[in-house]
Amino acid sequence: MRTPVQSAPLSPPHDRRRPLRYVLRVPFLLLHALIAPPLALLVASGLAGRVRTGRDTLEGVLVRWWTGRLVRIFGFRIRRFGEPLPGAVLYVANHVSWLDIVLIDSQRPVAFVAKNEIDRWPLVGWLAGCAGTIFHRRGNADSLNQVMARVVERLRAGRPVGVFPEGGSGHGERVGTFHARIFQTALDAEVPVQPVALRYGVEGRQDPHVPFARGEKFLPNFLRLLGGPRRDAEVHFLAAVEATPDARRRMAEESRARIVRTLGYGDD
Repeated sequence: MRTPVQSAPLSPPHDRRRPLRYVLRVPFLLLHALIAPPLALLVASGLAGRVRTGRDTLEGVLVRWWTGRLVRIFGFRIRRFGEPLPGAVLYVANHVSWLDIVLIDSQRPVAFVAKNEIDRWPLVGWLAGCAGTIFHRRGNADSLNQVMARVVERLRAGRPVGVFPEGGSGHGERVGTFHARIFQTALDAEVPVQPVALRYGVEGRQDPHVPFARGEKFLPNFLRLLGGPRRDAEVHFLAAVEATPDARRRMAEESRARIVRTLGYGDD
């Protein structure tokens, strides 16, 4: 069994190449940020969703290109395993980093449920809003009810939705408990649930320097990753979990178990 987390110190060692990476990556990031507004407006207008390019729409092509390029600007090599299910799907993933949404979108554009703090993050928050992100006030029961209603509405309209059932990002050393209530949306909309396993690192190991450090804010993490070494960004699309209307808890536990096994965390 592979070791899921590298045995590294909490603070990365002195990296002499970090200044050079900033010199090389910042210009590409700024150019990429300038491209974002016109692309977002094109997507928001609905026009790109009506233009087909082969089996996909222009919207899907543009979103996948922009998000994939952003992940690569940060020095990650995207490695995909498995295939995302087509049509309306509830994707459920472990939560490691703010890059999770961008990474999944680089494979298939998805409307995500995310904490409302993201709406205030530079660039990422604005893009999330343009992409139709459903923002949730954590700890607010009324907000959760509204979020679940909107998720069902979008699934019934044929749109995929992504959620992080842990309820927050971890520190990369384990997968937290999956809250079962959000799985009710898939049952109500009668759509499949597909678990998605995410990992950032090298040689199949989660790099502990990618997730938020304890107490770390978005901008310091953003800048730290921008200057970091090359790593892999793995996205594993796993087999769909069978719907069990009488036991959404069972669906949550099975989804988590498949992700844990894929990441090599053992019986966690």
